[in-house]
Amino acid sequence: MTRIVIIGGGPGGYEAALVGAQLGAEVTVVDCDGLGGASVLTDCVPSKTLIATAEVMTTFDSSYEELGIVVADDTPHIEQAARVVGVDLGKVNRRVKRLALAQSHDITASVTRAGARVVRGRAKLGGPQGIDGTRDVIVTAADGSETILTADAVLIATGGHPREIPDAMPDGERILNWTQVYDLEELPEELIVVGSGVTGAEFAGAYQALGSRVTLVSSRDRVLPGEDPDAAAVLEDVFRRRGMNVIGRSRAESAKRVGDRVEVTLSDGRVLTGTHCLMAVGAIPNTSNMNLEESGVKLKESGHIWTDKVSRTSSPGVYAAGDVTGIFALASVAAMQGRIAMYHFLGDAVAPLNLKTVSSNVFTDPEIATVGYTQADVDSGKIDARCVKLPLLRNPRAKMQGIRDGFVKLFCRPGTGIVVGGVVVSPRASELIHPISIAVDNNLTVEQIANAFTVYPSLSGSIAEVARQLHTRKASGEA
Repeated sequence: MTRIVIIGGGPGGYEAALVGAQLGAEVTVVDCDGLGGASVLTDCVPSKTLIATAEVMTTFDSSYEELGIVVADDTPHIEQAARVVGVDLGKVNRRVKRLALAQSHDITASVTRAGARVVRGRAKLGGPQGIDGTRDVIVTAADGSETILTADAVLIATGGHPREIPDAMPDGERILNWTQVYDLEELPEELIVVGSGVTGAEFAGAYQALGSRVTLVSSRDRVLPGEDPDAAAVLEDVFRRRGMNVIGRSRAESAKRVGDRVEVTLSDGRVLTGTHCLMAVGAIPNTSNMNLEESGVKLKESGHIWTDKVSRTSSPGVYAAGDVTGIFALASVAAMQGRIAMYHFLGDAVAPLNLKTVSSNVFTDPEIATVGYTQADVDSGKIDARCVKLPLLRNPRAKMQGIRDGFVKLFCRPGTGIVVGGVVVSPRASELIHPISIAVDNNLTVEQIANAFTVYPSLSGSIAEVARQLHTRKASGEA
């Protein structure tokens, strides 16, 4: 029987384990924290659970008066402007941890039920491939004891951990990274978020919705510098309108505690003060102390593992998946890389990873969902495509729900009208992007999208309307 050892139990690891076991291999998963990895225990599942509470708060605060909802409130008249709805952060975080742990247990049950074995410990490669084509994996348990596993193939799916600034080291109380925020019992009164990428923007928006006064520090000229510029502009405008202090083109040099407060010093000498600081300045791959390069596994300058499109590393029989590869820091991509690795090694039919069909979502309010080629690709000449953007303000369902911010944008090839990308900015954009993802993955045309029935009224109707406009322009030869 083919022996496979998987190092790391995140989405790349546990999805690979399920495939490997189903295809008849003897699979061992080595994990030190619990299956699900950071995605389930400290990242995606916890953060989106927290954001779910924040989303309810935002929806209520921003639209209950417009929708005609009357709230019975005994707040004295002179204080009537006070917030009607509050949040118990300790209770929210206990729910976050409970759901994350339950999800981890469910994953473990699925993996073991499929026939894979789970071993608790940390693992590293034992050296180059042997003459018989196998290699050793050394597992160190919590008590320091070592076990050697022999494998025909190894998948490395060890993920990453928060990057830290030497002069802004987290203490878990006032200066925090994104894995530590779930230990808070009380809502931060004044939160400084350093970093305006996806993680920083999501937490900044969430804590603002929960009631914190938030300052977001961005080293770039706008929030979400890696996202569609129109989408980022909408979100930044929403943040500012809701009272967030967004500081652009500023880099944090240090953060230190001063009593019960935190001082964040910027590179231009300005000093920001708050009750708490969240450092969201990227992640570092977990590739150290694994004997990788000594075993023939090539690393990039960033420390990520080099892989090809079927998840192979430079060392025979060693594959890698997930954040450790530096491809896309998405659970869906990690899972696909893990599955592809198993299909490839075990001789099943497999298609190489195609990043241009990957859909992603930023869980802010409004959400930002994207798939396929981007505005930057079009502007740089990487692809010749036509584009139409339709504001949600024109959508009847959006009007009914009091949705003012957002849009649908589609990109299609001139001549053929094949859909090659799209952006949705709206509540639940993560759900609305799916039909566009199907179109991109299956080379559907704007005509096919436009001719498909949609429910009236619905937010998805805007997708069909954008497709109709693109089809009309294609037919008339407009740019």
